[in-house]
Amino acid sequence: MPSTITAVRHGQSESNVAFARAEADGVAVVLTGLDEDVPLTLFGRGQATALGRRLAEGEAPEVVWCSPYLRAVQTWELAAAHLDASPEVRLDARLGDRRMGRLAGMNLAAIRESFPEEADRLLRSEHTYRAPDGESFSDVADRVREVVAAMRAECAGRRVLVVAHDTVVLMFKHVIEGIPLDSVVVFAPVLNASLSVWRGSRPEIFNDDAHLRDITV
Repeated sequence: MPSTITAVRHGQSESNVAFARAEADGVAVVLTGLDEDVPLTLFGRGQATALGRRLAEGEAPEVVWCSPYLRAVQTWELAAAHLDASPEVRLDARLGDRRMGRLAGMNLAAIRESFPEEADRLLRSEHTYRAPDGESFSDVADRVREVVAAMRAECAGRRVLVVAHDTVVLMFKHVIEGIPLDSVVVFAPVLNASLSVWRGSRPEIFNDDAHLRDITV
């Protein structure tokens, strides 16, 4: 078993900003392009840099498991610039963001316009909802469960850092601590560039963003 598992969400991405702006304006938005290719914003890059400084204050990770999505890779690369160590880095597709299938790139207002029945289903039970050709929380949890099992088998006694996405970090809490899915959702949202640490199955901190208070970009 790893000595610690530290999970971080990527910094603010361009899609995060677009969805937040659309939500504030009460308008529908459908983003184009692949979700995997969405980059960090300038502010998100500042968050990743602050994260690197926070990680440098403690013991450096010995192994990094990173989502292959651009925003996660950028977060790791910017954070890594502040670490003296050069840990082993693995890109693992199982750490990718929750796939939304035919609803990909849509905010809730856009889903209501194009797929009103799906919007109703989503609002009734977000943690059990599976979009057409997409994933539920349980599906993401299955991926995370595989990753945690691999970490326990391959990284015994080592410090592991995970760089991934909000739902993925939430599912780490579900898998490691054994919290039911319908209960773990109360810990959302997982904040951009926040830090969560487990020692064995015991959480030390979760969703901590104290290092992000004085970001300058």
